[in-house]
Amino acid sequence: MFDTSARTLKTLAGIIWYGGGLVLLIKSWTLLAEAFARRPDSVGPWGVVLAGIVFGALKARYLFSGLCRKNLLRIESLKQPKIWQFFRGRFFFFLMIMIVLGISLSRWAQHGYVFLLCVAALDFSIGVALMGSGYMFWKR
Repeated sequence: MFDTSARTLKTLAGIIWYGGGLVLLIKSWTLLAEAFARRPDSVGPWGVVLAGIVFGALKARYLFSGLCRKNLLRIESLKQPKIWQFFRGRFFFFLMIMIVLGISLSRWAQHGYVFLLCVAALDFSIGVALMGSGYMFWKR
C-alpha cells in the first residue's frame, strides 16, 4: 500500500535536504539583516558570510557528503521501500530537536549583537553545507 521506488525516496530525501538548506540560508540572512540594522558600519556580518562559506564548504565536503552517500546506499539496499523511509526514524527525531534548538537560539540571539552574529554564522554555514552536499542526491 505504501510501497514506492528507491528513486522516489532519493528525490524526497533531496527535497528535504535542499529545503533545510534553503530555510537556514533565509533564516541566517534575516539575522544578518538584523545585525546590519543594529550596526550599519560594522564588518561583522560580512565576516559571518565569509566564515559561513568557508566552514560550510568544508562541512559539505568532509561531513555532509558522506552522510548523503550513506543514506543513498541505505535507500538502495531496501528490499521493499516504503514512502516514509527516505530518512531513518532517528533523523526525524534529531531534525525536530534541531528545529526547536534553532528557533530558541534565534530568539535568544535578539538580545545581543555578538550572539546574533554567532547564530547567523552557525545557520549560514550549515545552510551552505546542506546546499553544497545536496549534489550527492542527483549524482547517483
